[in-house]
Amino acid sequence: MSEKPKQQLFTTRLGVIAATVGSAVGLGNIWRFPYEAGVHGGGAFLVIYILFIFLLGVPVLCAEFALGRSTHMNVLGCFRQLKPRQPFWKIVGIIGVASGVMILSFYSVIAGWTLEYFFVALRGDVTGHTTAELHSMFSEFTTGWRPVMWTVLFLLVNYCVIVRGVQKGVEKAANILTPALMVLLAVFCINSLTMSGAADGLAFLFKPDFSQITPAVVIGAMGQAFFSLSLGLGCMLTYASYFPDETPLVRSAAVTVVLDILTALMAGMLIFPVVFTYGFSPQEGPTLVFEVLPAIFTQISGGALWAPLFFFMLFLASLTSTISMSEIGIAWLTQDRGVSRGKACAVIIAIAMVCGVACALSFSYWAGMSLPGIGEINIFNIFDYTSSNILLPLGGMLISIFAGWMLDRNVLRRELTTPVTAFAVLAPAIVFLLRYVCPVMILVIFVANL
Repeated sequence: MSEKPKQQLFTTRLGVIAATVGSAVGLGNIWRFPYEAGVHGGGAFLVIYILFIFLLGVPVLCAEFALGRSTHMNVLGCFRQLKPRQPFWKIVGIIGVASGVMILSFYSVIAGWTLEYFFVALRGDVTGHTTAELHSMFSEFTTGWRPVMWTVLFLLVNYCVIVRGVQKGVEKAANILTPALMVLLAVFCINSLTMSGAADGLAFLFKPDFSQITPAVVIGAMGQAFFSLSLGLGCMLTYASYFPDETPLVRSAAVTVVLDILTALMAGMLIFPVVFTYGFSPQEGPTLVFEVLPAIFTQISGGALWAPLFFFMLFLASLTSTISMSEIGIAWLTQDRGVSRGKACAVIIAIAMVCGVACALSFSYWAGMSLPGIGEINIFNIFDYTSSNILLPLGGMLISIFAGWMLDRNVLRRELTTPVTAFAVLAPAIVFLLRYVCPVMILVIFVANL
């Protein structure tokens, strides 16, 4: 058993940062943040979102890092090792594995949509349509069988990466995909900032109107901060179990959070100047990417080139996140159940395929499906709601309570201050937030979402 953790370690500092940033940066930043900010008023939402990122995101992220690196174990084994006589805490691991598979399942459906639109854009079929035609196109696509095909294909791509192992698969993919994603995003931002509506778009994003702040805006910003960093899943705990002992945890958390915020800002700087330039509303909601932006690509010079690049960028963002979600269950199967990595990858992907197909069919052949005594159900929405609104906040709250109150303070402080860096001075503040602030904030998210 002592040799297993050594075989699982990331080999470079770049690998540590690329993997954690890749896990955090995904559709939650590029797809979800712009429409959340648009619906909730732009600048005021952004200010509250950043505030919660630092008050909530950094401490809980540090907690997951500390728990993972201190044990070099998966999300179930970690709590069993730290509190062997308190089996209650294994519920955190169960939540992590279950929510990881659920999010991987419905997330892969959305990722499959990006693959469809990437290839359609390559053929030049995205541009040249009105908004009404694009709406009809998207509806026709999601109510057919093609989403099932793309969901399965996307999960097979995941399998091809994760089956190669931590170093040759997860770390190597992160070292390539995460920088490529950031470069593409920067290119799109530069292009958007040259448009005539750039000033209005940036004002909407960066000039807060605090009169628009409502409880819904506050809850939305807290939820986005939580969702965008993948907190409560055990993704970061699992990745931290692969950290070398000399990895500075607080600094790594700070870099991850800053790059996560930067990605969200770049996504807003990409979207809102374009939206204001071509007279669309920033409050278009989740359909912004698949219905509104393709209409804008029709009007942009070189839109036939920008459209496939944009959807390829979304594909990369999806892949970096889903790799980390897959790893939660894989680490548990290999370490706790003694399953070989190849079989563990196959099991997790197979389960996600079955559930993902069910989620994809929720918009077509299984739309309107009902159960006796329950009524109409939508599997995609059930997976989304249960994982995002119940399991993630619950898991994050328990991790915060465990790290702040149950874990030996000397262990937590040692993990946060080893090795010693300038960021180590933040350790007392992080411990305070984990004990007194984070559980309350997450409880608010949990109750509000219910």
